[in-house]
Amino acid sequence: MANRSIPGVNAPAKTDLAVMYSFKSRYAAPNDPLGFSRYLASLPPALVFGIVLIPLLYYPVQALAQSTSMKDPPFAVLMRWLPLLITKGFALNILISFLTMALGTMLGVFLGLGQIAPSRIVRALSRFVTRTFQNSPWLVVIFVVMLSIPNKFSLFGESINFPDWIKAVLALSLPIMANVSEIVRGGISSVPSGQWEAAESLAYSRRQTLWLIILPQCFKRMIPPWMNWYAILTMATPLVSILGVGELVTTLRQAMAAENGRPDLIFPFFGSALVIFFLYCYPIARLTMRLERRFAVKF
Repeated sequence: MANRSIPGVNAPAKTDLAVMYSFKSRYAAPNDPLGFSRYLASLPPALVFGIVLIPLLYYPVQALAQSTSMKDPPFAVLMRWLPLLITKGFALNILISFLTMALGTMLGVFLGLGQIAPSRIVRALSRFVTRTFQNSPWLVVIFVVMLSIPNKFSLFGESINFPDWIKAVLALSLPIMANVSEIVRGGISSVPSGQWEAAESLAYSRRQTLWLIILPQCFKRMIPPWMNWYAILTMATPLVSILGVGELVTTLRQAMAAENGRPDLIFPFFGSALVIFFLYCYPIARLTMRLERRFAVKF
């Protein structure tokens, strides 16, 4: 009985039926909180150099092809507008991303703590808000918030303008709040239950346990997914251009309109926008993966 061969266990399987193996992603596992940064950071430096080099090679070719034309070549037009595109357009993208991440993090921390609150009502309400904004399309949230807030309001008899870019910060902070809430809840849940029991044995209150024992341990684990969401947020800031916020994409369209809408400017202008966003987010992704390896829990 001990020498009995069992096909597929201790002997080759006696079948010619096809077997479908499970798919294994090279870059990110399902529900990977660092999926975006993991994919971006996995790009080899040679490919990154090529992404930047292709537009630079395209512009001289276009310049030679149009050397006999009275119009300025696309490269010259881009160089003329590039300082404005960066200082006025992309700078607003960075400002929106900074303020959105700050506001969303502050709200998300309290919402995440609410998900582990002793009160069932607080937990249920916090989870409902988290799930609602976590699964809502960002563009829909932007439309609802920006169109529901008036452009002007009166305060003590004074008329105060409410800029569109501040509305964009409020709108984008809602999905960021929900995802930061999940980061906080997951980080706290990753701490072994023995830490709670040890704090309880020392007569620590719940607040003392959270702020003195639990949160200091999981803070480093929250940094990589938090940075991952900042990179995603930065890539999503051009969504606000649909409602006229003067960020990079809006400035690009205005620049092309000033150049009489020349079709040959589409690739240089929007290709340059892709390069700008990529060059900004790629180092963040690399740093995110480096911090993940550094702060990984080792057993």
